[in-house]
Amino acid sequence: MKLVIIDGQGGRLGSLLVEAIQKEALPVDPLVIGTNAIATAAMLKAGANQGATGENPVLAACRDADVIVGAIGILSADSLLGEITPNMAVAVGQSKALKLLLPLGRCNNQVIGVKDATMSELVKETVERLKTLL
Repeated sequence: MKLVIIDGQGGRLGSLLVEAIQKEALPVDPLVIGTNAIATAAMLKAGANQGATGENPVLAACRDADVIVGAIGILSADSLLGEITPNMAVAVGQSKALKLLLPLGRCNNQVIGVKDATMSELVKETVERLKTLL
């Protein structure tokens, strides 16, 4: 299974996801993609083995990903303080991959009916969902 984690800004969400995946010993080696070098470095420091930075890695990875994980903002152009380009949002949206999107409010997207949860709670729930997929 090709698991792609996309994160931006400081890479905190992606780092928490990488750590949780490793802690649970899930049989997957995620490809982490940062929208900037700081986010990529944070996810690699958290234990990811493979990472890349920028728009083109997002475009390439989305073509054959099985699962894409990230904040809901990865579907919206100019979100994450402008770090998600229109091409990135289209690549994620058009990917045939299952998308596990965490409803973080900083992206100016709110999903009605979704309970407020901390980032840690959302990461835990995401890892539980990944367990069922693996």
